[in-house]
Amino acid sequence: MRQRHAWFDDQLVLEPERLVFIDETWTATNMTRSHGRCARGERLRMGFPHGHRKTTTFVAGLRMTGMIAPMVLDGPTTETRSRPT
Repeated sequence: MRQRHAWFDDQLVLEPERLVFIDETWTATNMTRSHGRCARGERLRMGFPHGHRKTTTFVAGLRMTGMIAPMVLDGPTTETRSRPT
């Protein structure tokens, strides 16, 4: 237990209200379902992109007060996109 307290005491003093975590998620059109269900006797009508794959990426900062600086990108996140210009 002493080691745990010593480790905690050695940590930097961080103010939680100043922390910003960057989070990223994505979706791709090839994840779209190609089959579905509907009531008996009814025809299921739905469209989905076949053969035209597209990826959309969502990046945002997360703070204690909520989400900040949301950004939507066409395409996947790459090393080139994550570098400042």
